[in-house]
Formats: sequence, C-alpha cells, structure tokens
Amino acid sequence: MLRLVSLPLGAAAACAVIAGTAHAQDVQVVKIAHAGPVSGGIAHIGKDTENGVRLAVEDLNAQALVIGGKKIKFELAAEDDAGDPRQATAVAQKLCDQKVAGVVGHLQSGTSIPASAVYAKCDMPHITASASNPDLTKPGHKTTFRLIANDNALGAALALFGADHLKIKTVAIIDDRTAYGQGVASVFKATALQKGVKVVGEEFTNDKATDFMAILTSIKNKKPDAIFYGGLDAQAGPMLRQMEQLGLSGVKYFGGDALCTEKLPELASKTQALKNVTCATGGASVDKMQGGADWKKRYDVKFPGQFQIYSPYAYDATMVLADAMKRANSVDPKVFNAFISKTEYKGVTANIAFTSKGELTTPAVTLYTYKDGRRVALN
Repeated sequence: MLRLVSLPLGAAAACAVIAGTAHAQDVQVVKIAHAGPVSGGIAHIGKDTENGVRLAVEDLNAQALVIGGKKIKFELAAEDDAGDPRQATAVAQKLCDQKVAGVVGHLQSGTSIPASAVYAKCDMPHITASASNPDLTKPGHKTTFRLIANDNALGAALALFGADHLKIKTVAIIDDRTAYGQGVASVFKATALQKGVKVVGEEFTNDKATDFMAILTSIKNKKPDAIFYGGLDAQAGPMLRQMEQLGLSGVKYFGGDALCTEKLPELASKTQALKNVTCATGGASVDKMQGGADWKKRYDVKFPGQFQIYSPYAYDATMVLADAMKRANSVDPKVFNAFISKTEYKGVTANIAFTSKGELTTPAVTLYTYKDGRRVALN
C-alpha cells in the first residue's frame, strides 16, 4: 500500500530551498569584459564598441547555451581605461583578478599593447576590435587577437590611393605621438616615398590637443598637396576647421581608422575641408558586411544615434570568444583560448579566421570620404 508522508512546514520549505539551490547551480555566469575609453575625448568611440559587446551578450543569452553540462548566462564586465596606457594595465590586471572569461579591447594601440602583456601573464584571451599597430602581435602572445586590418594595410592603402588616384606629389605628415598615430604615419610615409611622393614636412602634436594653428601655419608655407594625420577624430575635427581658417581647405587630408568616424563632421563643424578627407578603416563598410545591414538596424533600435565604427567588430569579437567556448566545451580561458586560433566563424563583419600571430587571415580595407556631412565609402 502506498503511504503518503507529510512533512512539517519547515522541512518542506527546506527541501524547496535545496531544490532551488540545485537548480541555480545549473546556471553558470560567464563574464565577458569590454575595456576601452568611455570617458574623455573619444568616449563616443569607446561607448560604441561597448554597445557592440552588450548586444552580443544579449544575443548569446537568447541562445540558452549549455557548455560543460551547465546553462550559461553571459554578463558584460565594462571597464573604462580612459585611453590611458597606465590605466589600461590597471584595468587588465583587475580583469585578470576578477577571472573574467575573455576581454574585447582595448580600443587604441597605445592601451592594447601594454595591456596585452598583462593578459598574457594570466592566460586571459583578448580580442581587439580596433587597435591597428602591427607591434601588438609582434611579441607572439597566444592570448592576443586582432579583428581588423593592421596599420601596414591601412597606411599603405591611403598612400597608394593618394599617389595613384589623387595624383598627389607632396605631403606633410603630422602624428599624435601615440603608438597608433606614429605607426600608421610611418607606414604611410614609407609607401608614399616608394611611390615618388615627396614628404615636405613632419610635425607632431598629442592626443589631447585642440590648437593646431602653429603647426598648420608652418605646413602652409611648404605648400603641400596633402596632409596626413596619424591620430584621432577628436583632434582631426578641430584641425580641419583650422585648416579652412588658414586657407588650406583645398589641401587633401588623409587619416586612418581612428579619425574615420561618423562623428568627424560634427567635430569639424561640417567645415568645407571635409570634402577633401580620405580615410581608411580595417574592414568593410557596415552596409557591405555580409550581415551588416540587418545588424545595423538592430543596433540602431537598441542604441539610437550612437553608431560610430567599431561596434560590429566588437560584436563579432564577443561571438568569437563564445564560439571557442562552445567548441572547447569549456568556459575556462586556459582551455578555450587554444580554440580561438582555430576559429572559422561566419560573423557579421566577415568570415573570421586567424593566423598563428593572431591576425586576420584575410583582412579588408575600406576607403571613405565625406559628402554632405556624411561618411561615404569609396570602394
């Protein structure tokens, strides 16, 4: 005969708590970090990449993934490095200590390079969606990966376009003394010289400057066909305004991905000099990415008016980390990191695979100009 046993109220409650705890243990929280500048002059770019990670985390959670026998709940660990190398290394150590699963970041080469050494020591995989200095991957850290073309591709593409299509004969070069600015400027210079373009002047500023009148006046006296600036949109905008004030609005203006943003027209007060800008980004324009159009619609609904440039790459970087976890059947960075180098992932931005150095196997470069206050792809 079946005997029904009734439990006292307290015992029944205890059983319910135990059952609930067991259920909760089936869900494992996995933190993916974003590290970049979300304060300061280029906070708009840092927030854009953070948005990309945030959107990816939401999409991953919608998949209800099970890894290592446990349901996975992804969370974003967001850190501000303020674009400062020392703060970036402190952030990197903090993320190591917190034992996040992986990092999307940092934004700039000057912050990514020192942070990469910290991540290497704690076996923390990190994927930059934007830092382009080739020196980032030269140490050969097995934890370092880049999701865009590096400066060797960007600087060379700009110099070739200037020489072959715009027929420039002379150029003045300015850089902001950062690892990024100096790196892309040096590649542009080397390629320009190979094409017979004469470098008539070299100047430098810093990534906090707003007054370029002295530099531009010196350059004006040398009458270059073009100016190349290795630096950020926060400086390129005021520089373009001041070029127009000095009567240099007819001079061609070249720059890399860090100034090639949607916000540049605003920062330049939509000066007429914008029409002479040619800039390059490492990757396809969002409307030409294999999943870009639909992704951009979703991004704009979630983060209206915030799109700049790198968020699709930050999104894909997050997805690449999760893909490696799935293939490794582990969320332990020391286990799944080895699977990142074997990535074959169809992302929003492109089909993603890495070389042994952590570079993309087939990086793309897109050239842009600005028309009617909007960024327009040239290729």
